[in-house]
Amino acid sequence: MIQSRKTYRNINPELLYDEVGDLIMKQGVTLDDKKLETYALPGGSSHVSRGTLTFSMRGQESKSGKECIRVHIVGSPVGETKMILDIDDKVFRPASVSALEADLDFTLGSYEVKQ
Repeated sequence: MIQSRKTYRNINPELLYDEVGDLIMKQGVTLDDKKLETYALPGGSSHVSRGTLTFSMRGQESKSGKECIRVHIVGSPVGETKMILDIDDKVFRPASVSALEADLDFTLGSYEVKQ
């Protein structure tokens, strides 16, 4: 299992959610489930979004539709948004992981907080 953790600043979590989902599907996987919820913060002037996406392999490579990627996103448009990618490297090939990381860096790199 590979886990990638990223922190982004000043990006709408809904945009991150949609973009990450599209970039992952570009790698030849199927979206199994998605959930996006928004919560008001105390004081009501802002909100926090929480999203999850799950993907499985499609085609003959599929091992009974085994989940290969799960994405967790939590954050707000102003401030930080955190993302965790849980990747099953036995199902989702290392070359695909590298391609996904390159796409994420190119598309969202300017928002990423380098640690």
